[in-house]
Amino acid sequence: MSNVMATAELYERELVLPTTGSITNLRQSLCEAVMRQLQPGEVPIRLAVTGKVRIPNSGQEGHHCEVGLVRGLEDHRPAASIFRLDRRPVENAEQFNSVLLVPTGVGAEIGGHAGDAMPVAALLASVCDTLITHPNVVNASDVIEMPANSLYVEGSVIARLMQGQLGLQRIRNNRLLVVIGPHDDELFVHAAINSINAARTSYGLVQPQVLRLESGLEMYSTYARSGRAAGRVRGLEPLFTELDRRRDQYDAVAITSLIGVPAGYHFEYFDRMGDMVNPWGGVEAMLTHAISSLYDVPSAHAPMLDSREIANADPGVVDPRMAAEAVSLAMIQCILKGLQRSPRLVTDPEARVHHSVLNAADVSCLVIPDGCVGLPTLAALEQGISTIAVRENRNLMSNDLTELPWAAGQLHIVENYWEAAGVMAALRAGVDPAAVRRPLTGAEVTGFPLSRE
Repeated sequence: MSNVMATAELYERELVLPTTGSITNLRQSLCEAVMRQLQPGEVPIRLAVTGKVRIPNSGQEGHHCEVGLVRGLEDHRPAASIFRLDRRPVENAEQFNSVLLVPTGVGAEIGGHAGDAMPVAALLASVCDTLITHPNVVNASDVIEMPANSLYVEGSVIARLMQGQLGLQRIRNNRLLVVIGPHDDELFVHAAINSINAARTSYGLVQPQVLRLESGLEMYSTYARSGRAAGRVRGLEPLFTELDRRRDQYDAVAITSLIGVPAGYHFEYFDRMGDMVNPWGGVEAMLTHAISSLYDVPSAHAPMLDSREIANADPGVVDPRMAAEAVSLAMIQCILKGLQRSPRLVTDPEARVHHSVLNAADVSCLVIPDGCVGLPTLAALEQGISTIAVRENRNLMSNDLTELPWAAGQLHIVENYWEAAGVMAALRAGVDPAAVRRPLTGAEVTGFPLSRE
């Protein structure tokens, strides 16, 4: 029996968090600061560190953070805090597996629009054994192309993987539960169902369950002070009740529903030719973080168009990064194909060490846009995972990654994804990336001085 309260909702709060203790344990400091500021019943499910700020009336520096929260749930809580880290005892060097992350809603130059980081994923997948990435990188409405050696997981799953909370196991296919949110116009419901049937016909999607909600799931897009896309989700009760009732009948959850945005945003989004932060992605990420964290299944969300007026509008020739959205109607095909083979989330500690399960010990490298700090970055820092930050992928985050206490040679700041692929190839080959650059520094000698003779 579901115990979802009528007040259940998802939302974000902005917090200025003083970091207590040493910068060497920033994750723990942020955890303690967040937990002190939570209201009763609030559970954190997402964290973005947007930059350092001066704390008013204290003279101290702290971090401006935007924290995704869920409230109003009784029996639905993550098995572990989003801040918990289980340190990996070893690094498995038998394979070279990389995580490609472009945080949702930060206005990334590459990957902040409609699947426009797919070529990056293809490039980086070519220099590693497995590329672990997430919907924001490869989702392009009714278009998606993923490398054969890639794993498609939701962003919170990446954080939990790198923190040692779970492992990923490849599967042949998933039983999808496809949830269609309420819509007044049957055209868009029919388009979603036709997309599901097209997936069955064209690439053999296993017969999914299709659930149409009559009410609930009210999603609204907002922007945080940093400019990040965020939002609020209400009316969770019908969705969570059905997820509870059908829990043994699905392996992954695909959702398509309306997202409320201010009037004119759809047209402004195309008119500004890529200068506007995609308003839909942030609130989508909040919902899928909650589902994947609370039910331990892969999940993804696709927005439904509001009206025929928007569907029939001619946006003209748009920025190429947004073109997939301009030619799509149902928007759902990318998540169906992505979730079809999204890996199983393995949380049992004994099962996580099975040879078929990829866990934190198997992650060799993290690739992120420069300036982005969230739980995956902090996990990489503490787990000793090599991290590559790409300057060309400009975004709204203003963190200086060089201020974090990386081990020698752990952080590599590169100009573009061409260079990122080169650094990955060097790391995979066991070659110091600095050794292929000039000037080349010599070995540092300590102890007795060298003779000048």
